[in-house]
Amino acid sequence: MNWFHCYRPKPYAGLRLFCFPHAGGSASFYRSWHGDAPHSIEVRAVQYPGHGDHRAAPLVDDAVHLAKLVTDAMAPLLDRPVALFGHSMGALIAYEVARALEARGRGVTHLFASGRHAPHEHRPGDTHARSDDELVDELVRLGGVERELMDDPDIRELALPAVRNDYRLDETYRHRPGGVLACPVTALLGSDDPEVTAGQAARWGELTNDRFALRVMEGDHFYLVPRQGDVIAEVSRAVATAWPSTP
Repeated sequence: MNWFHCYRPKPYAGLRLFCFPHAGGSASFYRSWHGDAPHSIEVRAVQYPGHGDHRAAPLVDDAVHLAKLVTDAMAPLLDRPVALFGHSMGALIAYEVARALEARGRGVTHLFASGRHAPHEHRPGDTHARSDDELVDELVRLGGVERELMDDPDIRELALPAVRNDYRLDETYRHRPGGVLACPVTALLGSDDPEVTAGQAARWGELTNDRFALRVMEGDHFYLVPRQGDVIAEVSRAVATAWPSTP
């Protein structure tokens, strides 16, 4: 299984940026990032099991287990410094991958956590247990999908199992105490995100011994779509001054 989509390989790039999609999302969410990232950054978009062209693979509804699988698959790609970017649920998976890599003695250059409250702030939810109509209402509320698209029964049949699985993963996650990250962390969010406040995003700073920054950009939960250029510029600036915590 090809865990990482790379639409534009950059063999001479100094850093690999692994990008983790949101709940129900796939690697194609980051398709345009591959070309828009500077030559110094090679983008690798994570494709979760049961999503996109991996739809036939069994879904994984445990964040720590999914992070372990991703970390194992990353091994051949750790020949240069790596940074991690995750949006919404993807921020949680990226965080657990960063923990797993550091536990294996492999430093991460930077963690970018977008559109999600900090993992150690537990917020119980039951979206994963709601009806299909209520699940669609939630997706439309966040702005990640058009209602007209989700009114198509074939689209619902294809999309909703992965969406429900991912909400279950996110809502049943429990943070494991013990240690903080050694890498810098940047939290990003939209100014009008209905899911996370700036105060909640700032708590990501409690999870690192290194530098922390909070960046708020105009927009909603999916601010990073219209503000893609600004997000990539922020990532580029941050990693340009960071060093991996291991050679």
